[in-house]
Amino acid sequence: MLNISPVSVAPQIDKSKYKAFDMLKYGANRHLLPKVFFVVFLVFIIVMFLPWTQNIRSTGKVTTLNPYDKPQTIQPLIGGRIQDWYVTEGDIVAIGDTIAILTEAKAEYLDPNLLNNTKLQQEAKLSSASAYGTKKKALADQLVSFKALQDSKLQQLAIKNRQIDIEINSMNQELIAAQTLSENANNQLLRMEEMYKKGIKSLTDLETKKLSLRDAEAKLLLAQNKLTKLNNDKLNVIQERTLAIAEYNQKVSKIESDIQSAESLRYTSIGEANKLESKFNQIQQRQESFAILSPIAGRITKILKNGIGEFVKEQDALATIVPLAYQGAVELFVEPVDMPLIQVGKNVRLQFDGWPAIIFSGWPNNSFGTYDGKVYAIDNDISQNGKYRILVTESNLEKPWPDLIRLGSGARGLLLLNDVRVYYEIWRQLNGFPPDFYQPDDTKDVKTKAPLRKIK
Repeated sequence: MLNISPVSVAPQIDKSKYKAFDMLKYGANRHLLPKVFFVVFLVFIIVMFLPWTQNIRSTGKVTTLNPYDKPQTIQPLIGGRIQDWYVTEGDIVAIGDTIAILTEAKAEYLDPNLLNNTKLQQEAKLSSASAYGTKKKALADQLVSFKALQDSKLQQLAIKNRQIDIEINSMNQELIAAQTLSENANNQLLRMEEMYKKGIKSLTDLETKKLSLRDAEAKLLLAQNKLTKLNNDKLNVIQERTLAIAEYNQKVSKIESDIQSAESLRYTSIGEANKLESKFNQIQQRQESFAILSPIAGRITKILKNGIGEFVKEQDALATIVPLAYQGAVELFVEPVDMPLIQVGKNVRLQFDGWPAIIFSGWPNNSFGTYDGKVYAIDNDISQNGKYRILVTESNLEKPWPDLIRLGSGARGLLLLNDVRVYYEIWRQLNGFPPDFYQPDDTKDVKTKAPLRKIK
């Protein structure tokens, strides 16, 4: 009451009914407020010197390290028409289980005997190639025989040539003898004519010498003719040998050309047979590809094509499958300004969506509901969201990550840095300084394989 009015109302108030008047009157609590302020200040001072773990907050999602552990779509290798489905959404399948069966949809493959006909065509081409191989062998044998015949022919001509040489040598001797005989007969005729003129010899003797000279000249002419004939025979043998060699070369060239043609046709037939074999294998693989099999063990989450009789193209998505077991990891996205502080092997505290947690930012060890991890890898390229992606794997097997977490579920991370005092952290935050940089001691051998976890 301020007692401003000259008329007082104090006598009209019963102060015994109100405790506040008693407290003002006796001052029982006037020393409590300073004590409270002192305790609060003392607690504040103590808190300022408590340890504080610097950290970087980031968000991300659950993923996997191996590409074959990620959810994937099941695609047909070839196009066709859906004939049967063997799974429904939510089914668990093993590797090689049948997902669906397709039937042929292309006109060129509708022949029911196409596989058998292609095999017969291939066998026919192989038989043709074998026939050309036999022809080549026969031509090669013919070439060998012809060469042997040619060698025999040349040997005969060589023998004949040597015989003619011997006859020429003999005829040369006969020619020399005939020339000598002719000269002697001529000399005798000359002497006989001198003696006939002197009357020593008769006319009969003279005529006898003339006859002897004619005989000698006839023998000389005969020897010359024989020698000329032998020389002509020798020239004929040489010419015959030349013709034989030319004929041999011509026939050899033709046979070799036939051999090359047969070899070329054989290789052509083999090539066509290989093409038919490739076509046969393609048709066989195509017929086997109509059964769509599961590439992994997993759960069918969504069927993307409906009904029976629907046409699908090659590489169209038929269904989505999620692996049962995967190598778990968490991808977090960090601001570029914080990237120099992050090293492979740094500790990370993780919180997963669906698992409640109480987090003390500066005291991660006292947080409840968080899980331990280590930085496994850091991307060198910035992501489309303007941040850098890091991969975190499980590191504390004593408290493993929950088995029920799903790929793609949200996650939040605290990347633990240096331990400082609370007052220093407040001062750093007020001044906008970055966290302290330090090099972790456990960066060696950090890229160990993360444990496989199974989706239940």
